[in-house]
Amino acid sequence: MPATTDGRTSGGAFPATYVETADDARRVERAAAGANTLAVDCEAAGYHRYSDRLCLVQLSTPSETFVLDPLALNLTPHLKPLLEDPRRRVLIHGAAYDLRLLRRDLNICVARLGDTQVAASFLGEPAVGLQALLERHLGIRVSKKFQKADWARRPLSREMIDYAAGDTRHLHQLAALLEDRLAARGRLDWATEEYRWLVESATGPDEPGVAPDPVTRVKAARKLDPRDVTALREAIAWRDGIARSLDRAPFRVASDAALLGAVLARPASVVQLARVREFPSRLAANRGRSLLAVLRRVDGLAPRELSPYPPATSRRPRRTPEAEAAFERLKTARNRAAQELGLDRGRVMANHLLREVVAAQPGNLADLRGLRDVRRWQVDVLGRDLLNALG
Repeated sequence: MPATTDGRTSGGAFPATYVETADDARRVERAAAGANTLAVDCEAAGYHRYSDRLCLVQLSTPSETFVLDPLALNLTPHLKPLLEDPRRRVLIHGAAYDLRLLRRDLNICVARLGDTQVAASFLGEPAVGLQALLERHLGIRVSKKFQKADWARRPLSREMIDYAAGDTRHLHQLAALLEDRLAARGRLDWATEEYRWLVESATGPDEPGVAPDPVTRVKAARKLDPRDVTALREAIAWRDGIARSLDRAPFRVASDAALLGAVLARPASVVQLARVREFPSRLAANRGRSLLAVLRRVDGLAPRELSPYPPATSRRPRRTPEAEAAFERLKTARNRAAQELGLDRGRVMANHLLREVVAAQPGNLADLRGLRDVRRWQVDVLGRDLLNALG
């Protein structure tokens, strides 16, 4: 099929409707009420903004596409009944992040999912990105013009709205094609189980975690002395405070390299700060005095008040030679199965799951099925080989 250009308006495709009022949202409810399947995508602003808040929700029925604005109105009462209805399937491409955005920002937990990226992975597709799949299977070339757009800016241009609509406009057709091929190969049940696992993972309780020390993100920080590490940590906090106040991604205020350069140079004036490599001259002029004050304060601290680079910690128990040998045997069995199935090794079973199998030492298939995150289809295609490899 010859490829057609879709600047996310796909020639001949139905147009997208921008939704920013409650009346418009009620129209979406009416349009979607009779659909058994809805295609959904989310756009966030994490690349440009301090937070990755939800900025757009694209929704397509089989015949209409809507681009809904969560910055203009509360979408929860309009979308929650649609997306949480188990009789209706929600199609998403690469659903893990979108499911979490919907839950976090709209309190919506999708009930029944179909994921075209997962479907493609079970077919052994060489590339599972949406653009690659649309071109390969539907002959549609998608523009990349707004791939890194700031979706939090308003107003949105008509071109941006149509671009966003392209993420859902073709999902019904793509999903049907991929799942027909999965059914023909006896793998549709595998994908369906994976869809359910994604939903359960996104709707389960969040695991508590401790935020990492920000200096650990700067590779060179490990070699710094405690005073410079403390200064770098304070400079990062200074930069993040500005980013939060401007609602701008921190790296767009100043790079880690620029902050490290300022810490090492210890400039005595705003002019000297502006000369630090990669440090934005405008930031130095407008906010530089406060950073210089931060660095002077750190230089005045007593040694006992400094906070050095954090020591390495490991939550994992030390792996025994026997466990490592078992893990290698399981990898060999997994890799052999992946080659026979024509699938990516990680799709057949990820390494972290293989390690869980080694730790659990299941004695039979029932024990293997009982392990958290091990799917039934994995046991069916790989279970006996794993048990044999464990010995």
